[in-house]
This record gives sequence, structure tokens and C-alpha cells, in this order.
Amino acid sequence: MKRLLSGTLLLGLALVFSMPTPARADVEIGVSLPSLIVFASPPEMVVIPETNVYFVPDSDVDIFFTGGWWWRPWEGRWYRSRNYSSGWRAYRNVPSFYRGIPSGWRNDYREHRWKGHPWNSQRVPHQQVQGNWRNWEKTKHWEKQNNWGVEGSQSRPQSRKIQPSRAAEPQSMPKQSGEVKARRDHERKGGR
Repeated sequence: MKRLLSGTLLLGLALVFSMPTPARADVEIGVSLPSLIVFASPPEMVVIPETNVYFVPDSDVDIFFTGGWWWRPWEGRWYRSRNYSSGWRAYRNVPSFYRGIPSGWRNDYREHRWKGHPWNSQRVPHQQVQGNWRNWEKTKHWEKQNNWGVEGSQSRPQSRKIQPSRAAEPQSMPKQSGEVKARRDHERKGGR
């Protein structure tokens, strides 16, 4: 009886350990995509003064366009796409253009003011921006167009080297040879 019991127990253990068990490891690492924003038609845009960055004024979320890309922050991350309505992909960092935009820009837009000056923002149809943004950046279109619609503001100086005038430069004496220096010292002392 002992043999039968121990044989049965041994057979049971062998069956348990020899049966294949499915190994399963579920690891989900994902980045959720921003919620879709549906526009009835392609959105109009407004250029942010002193930049070549456009934003969609009739949206509750920040949506920017610059350099051929659409950008938007969402849940602590940045996303970009070539199309305003689809194709959003996570971007690793804060985009460089965003560092040049003052934090209160949206309030300035609502109040029609920019740095204390009246801001007559101009809405630009989507098709115009898409067709012209590259040329507008190259020719400094917005800088030349009434300073981005900001009355009384001075446009930012263009990045170019300013050469000082010759009159402002200190005049330095060229190095002289020993013979020339001795002759000049002699002339100063009254000798000829």
C-alpha cells in the first residue's frame, strides 16, 4: 500500500512538473497621443509678434505652426505633425521655438496688446500660411509688415555685425623701430 501511495504521488508530481506551462509577460510601455481636435475647416492662424511662429486663435489648446511642423503640448509632453488634424508623434524635448515665446502671449492676444502696445493681430488663412511660410521667413515678411501688427513697437534688430565707425576707434601708434624711436625722442627734446 505504501508503494502504491508513493508511486501515485510520484506519478502525480511528474505530471505536474512535466506539463508545459505558458509563460506570459505583459509589458506595456506607451505614450498616449493627444486627443483629436476637429476643425470644421482648416484653421486660421495668427503670427506671434517678433517670431515666425503661428498659433490657432480659436482653440482652447495651444497649437502652433512653425518651420513646416504643427506643434502642441499635451500632458507634459510635446507632439508634432506635418498636418494639423492627424499624424501627431511624441517629441523628446521642448521645441527650441517655444523658448522665444513670452509666457503671457495668450493673454496678450486676448487683450490685443503686445509688450504694452496695441496689437492688431491679423488672421491668416491656413492655405496662405501653408503656401508662403518658407518665403515669409526668408524675406522677413512679418517684420516688414507693420511690425507684426503691433503699433509703436520697434522691430528687433536683425542679427548682423555692426562695424564701429573709424572715428570711434582709438588711434594707436604703430610699433616703431629703435632708430625711428630715438629720432622722435630727440625731436621732442628740442633737437632737430
